[in-house]
Amino acid sequence: MKLTLRYFASIREALGATETLDVPDGLTVAGVRDLLIAKGGAHAAALARHRALRTALNQVLCEEAARVPDGAELAFFPPVTGG
Repeated sequence: MKLTLRYFASIREALGATETLDVPDGLTVAGVRDLLIAKGGAHAAALARHRALRTALNQVLCEEAARVPDGAELAFFPPVTGG
């Protein structure tokens, strides 16, 4: 299935704003993140498991256990702090 990935803030600086990815059916957000980490390089560093990240699926905040449907937009961004 095909996904559109969007990256924001520091992740965008490392990976660019967007990319399209073909993934197996039935993955969760965590599964997509793991596939991206497995690519190595900038993806592994920007999306590493020790980094706190937020995710949104089709522009709705979600947990990593959420199932990703075909054609979805999945966004990754660091948590935001106020001041």
